[in-house]
Amino acid sequence: MEQVKILSLNVSEKKGGVKKPVEQVFVNPDGIIGDSHAGIRNRQVSLLDRHSIGKFEATTGKKIHFGDFAENITLDRMPETIAPLDCFEFGGILLQVSQIGKTCHGKNCAIYTETGNCIMPTEGIFCRVLSGGELRNNDILNYRPKIFNIRVIILSDRASRGDYNDLSGQEIITLMNAFLTEAGRKFTMENMIIPDDKARLESLIKNYLNEKVDIILTTGGTGIGPRDITPDVIRPLFDKELTGLMDYIRIKYGADNPRALISRSIAGITGKTLIYCLPGSVKGVKEYMSEILRTLFHSIYMLNDLDIH
Repeated sequence: MEQVKILSLNVSEKKGGVKKPVEQVFVNPDGIIGDSHAGIRNRQVSLLDRHSIGKFEATTGKKIHFGDFAENITLDRMPETIAPLDCFEFGGILLQVSQIGKTCHGKNCAIYTETGNCIMPTEGIFCRVLSGGELRNNDILNYRPKIFNIRVIILSDRASRGDYNDLSGQEIITLMNAFLTEAGRKFTMENMIIPDDKARLESLIKNYLNEKVDIILTTGGTGIGPRDITPDVIRPLFDKELTGLMDYIRIKYGADNPRALISRSIAGITGKTLIYCLPGSVKGVKEYMSEILRTLFHSIYMLNDLDIH
């Protein structure tokens, strides 16, 4: 766990101007009490690293004071990789990263008007308040990166008996691992092989939902055979179904291979868990994952009420 020190707490009553340093602030679910950005959905509290300020000073030759970029909290040595849904914690206070950078106010931005440039659009970190409390200068924030919990279920009578080694589940794991690693995101991933059994599948899915895992992926059981029960078991558990994604995949790959149109693969959400039911072949897994991964982070952010485009 990384820790970062608060060098300055800064507030202002009006937007677009510099913020003035104060000794302490009180944070509530809307943001910092008395600050102009309180209540702004994804930008309740803004953070900036002093090293970003130092680089700006070296480039412009201008002395910058804490708060000049309208940041609420000036920090010392923030982690190099920060992403939405990561958190900063102090005591009972929990600030969740909701946005990286923003559109500059331009002529309505004091520092931009003076220097013709601003670093908040690229280096500003914006948070929403999950729980509040009191902050003081020199307090130490704990940085907690979001850890995505992922579960992969392989449905196969033969693989569960050990008649052959699972390949499709391993392909999901390989692709998801590469995707999240390249994105610099932390994650845990577990897999389980079970037979095509309705009660076993339903129990496993419900357990994962109770654990509030982030993503569940299944492979197998999406055809029209008598033992293909995956979508029939999982669809009733959805709060909302993502019909467009799976229909698009079927049409895209079915254009060259009409057999792909027979797949009954589905996707949906339950609570804040994304669930994807994929075919049982390695080729099918590759096709479906190539499209799912393109939409994954956007789906996660929407599900967590983050307006990031």
